[in-house]
Amino acid sequence: MIDAHAAGRVSGLAAGSARDLTARAAAHPGLFPAKPFDATLFNAVSLANAFGSPDATVAELRVANRLSLWIFAVDWLIDHRASRAEEVDAIVGECLAGTVESPLTAFLGEIRDEVADTTGLFEAELARMLHAMRREFAWKASGELPTLEAYLDNAANFGSTFVNVAHWTRNGVADVPGLLPASDEVQKVLRLLNDLATHHRDVSWGDLNALMLGPTPGEVRERIETLVGTAGKLIGDGPQADYLGRQIGYSSGFYGVADYWGSR
Repeated sequence: MIDAHAAGRVSGLAAGSARDLTARAAAHPGLFPAKPFDATLFNAVSLANAFGSPDATVAELRVANRLSLWIFAVDWLIDHRASRAEEVDAIVGECLAGTVESPLTAFLGEIRDEVADTTGLFEAELARMLHAMRREFAWKASGELPTLEAYLDNAANFGSTFVNVAHWTRNGVADVPGLLPASDEVQKVLRLLNDLATHHRDVSWGDLNALMLGPTPGEVRERIETLVGTAGKLIGDGPQADYLGRQIGYSSGFYGVADYWGSR
């Protein structure tokens, strides 16, 4: 039985967050074309973060939502707009420089300012995600597919750990570095859940997907079960156990029904 009050609160958080994302997209129209950045994407991102932190406020979710949206934008530019490695290098370099040179870095700057990280962890995770995106671009450009192990080792390109780091930092969570191993294991689970649900789209869009690397859907599901077990051990019963556990639970339900991206 669904708790109607809790579901209503989460839906309210998502509604408020979706309005914020709609406003930020309108402020950077060149970064968020209507296709594939439609209203459903804004709503889906907002729902995911609201279910992850159902006791938060809209303000406390703002960084997680905005950064999730920003990651969709940089992923779109690297995966679907860049045609040469030099273009990807330019995107990565611009983002890591910390200066405002385009709508992409202007929006990133807004998020960076609100996170107000003084440890260097935000920048480290930004770099790790961007380098992973660049590595996947190189795999696709060369036509040499990675092994499944290499693909999972590159799961930072999914961006969920980067979002977690920013969210935790903005909201004053203690010992964020100590949470990274568990977050990274959850990130691999989310990567594979996404791949199972989006294989047909990835084929048509020219994206990489675990199912292109040899394993069957059944084998990918078995790998997910193994990763979930490892993640559970790493998560333990710490203060972020529910948060990370909800990421797996929500994504396993969501990806069985829908996708984030709109049509191109």
